[in-house]
Amino acid sequence: MSVRSCRIKKDDKVRIVAGKEKGKIGKVLKVLHERQRVLVENVNFVKRHARPGGKTPRGGIIEKEAPIHVSNAMLMCDKCINAIRVKMQRLEDGRKVRMCGKCGEIIDK
Repeated sequence: MSVRSCRIKKDDKVRIVAGKEKGKIGKVLKVLHERQRVLVENVNFVKRHARPGGKTPRGGIIEKEAPIHVSNAMLMCDKCINAIRVKMQRLEDGRKVRMCGKCGEIIDK
């Protein structure tokens, strides 16, 4: 999968389809194109040990979201209420938009 073929963007609603978090739904917080990963809200929590400092004045064990591979997340369609495959479509005005592969609903605003 190339860096350009990632069809998931920030603020999209995705469903996790593989791994220990399978079945969870969340909002994409960040897309890491170079590493082909996405950071999803409330999914894939990891524990990290932190020393006292600027961001963590007390230090200790903190929990935060870790990125997951983009192939483990599928975009959700608002109309179908399902995880869907994304089709690319060129509109009459020349814009390229993402469409639901099932119902044809345009995902991009």
